[in-house]
Amino acid sequence: QVQLVESGGGSVQAGGSLLLSCAISGNTGSNNCMGWFRQSPGKEREGVAAIIIAGWTRYADSVKGRVRISKDNAKNTLFLQMNTLKPDDTAVYYCAARPSCSAARALEESDYNFWGQGTQVTVSS
Repeated sequence: QVQLVESGGGSVQAGGSLLLSCAISGNTGSNNCMGWFRQSPGKEREGVAAIIIAGWTRYADSVKGRVRISKDNAKNTLFLQMNTLKPDDTAVYYCAARPSCSAARALEESDYNFWGQGTQVTVSS
C-alpha cells in the first residue's frame, strides 16, 4: 500500500506558475511508476505527466514544454512544476502510483493502483 497526498494547488492568473507536490508514504516499492492526472468539469480524467523507475518522463501534448515532472527520492516527494498556465489547465490534479508500468502506458489512468485525493488548480484569464 502507498499513501499519496497532494498539495500546492491554488488560483493563479494565466501565465503564472504553480508547483504541485505529492508526499509519498507507505510501501515505496509500489511507486516505481508515478503520474499526475487531471480532471475538469465535463471532461474525462487525463494523464498530464508521468515518471517511471529509470527517470524516463512522458507528457501530454497539451502541457509539453510547460510542465516538468520530477521526483525527489530523498524526500519521497513527487513534483509537478507548471509554468505558463492557461485557463484550460484548470482542473483537479491527482498524483497516482503503481509498482510498475510501461512507458507506453505511463499516462493511462486505468493502470494506476493508488491515488491521492487531488488538489484544485484554477487559472483565470
